[in-house]
Amino acid sequence: MSKISRLLLILSCIISGLLSACSDSAPPSASAIKVRDSASVMTTYGVSKLISDSGLIRYKVVAEEWRVYDRTNPPRHTFPKGLLLERFNQKFHVEMYVTADTAYWYNQNLWELRGRVKVWNLDGTVFSSQLLYWDMKTHEFYSNVFSHLKTPDKEVEGTSFRSDEQMRHYTINNSHAVFPIPDETNDETTDSIKVAEQNETPEPASVMPARNPQKATTSHATKESS
Repeated sequence: MSKISRLLLILSCIISGLLSACSDSAPPSASAIKVRDSASVMTTYGVSKLISDSGLIRYKVVAEEWRVYDRTNPPRHTFPKGLLLERFNQKFHVEMYVTADTAYWYNQNLWELRGRVKVWNLDGTVFSSQLLYWDMKTHEFYSNVFSHLKTPDKEVEGTSFRSDEQMRHYTINNSHAVFPIPDETNDETTDSIKVAEQNETPEPASVMPARNPQKATTSHATKESS
């Protein structure tokens, strides 16, 4: 048998073996997903996205992981590893920051923020809680758990919270507040006291009458002559 015939025989044996091995092994498969909303239609990592509202860019979302579920009721977006959200004004300047450990976004309208939630705005107001809802249609924040609000002139906390997006008009139930005590020292009062002290006429000191040295000497001399 020639060398060429031997090579052809060897190749035919190898090919037939491969074909038989492929026909015997089943293709890889997985069980069908019966509940469609248990799997996200899209998962994105390392996200930084701008979101528009009425044709204007109003929000920026930064997240480590973003999952989109389109078959849930209602449809939702989830951020299981935390969220940073910035809101812009019409001049594209940041006017509010929102952070949370976990976030859910329902119907691209209602936010459910959970775990170390914080909200900052340009007024110097800082809100913190473990749970906060943000309705973007009604432009309201609300929460039914303990919440803390700090403004430049006071601190308020309570068991529930509702506010507008600017956090200028709010309601807190079962609340107690801390207000800074104004300095009681008044410069005008202090100055008037100092002026009164300077203008006050001191009482005359009691003066003892001085003895007459001559009279004392004469008296002593008279005593000696007698």
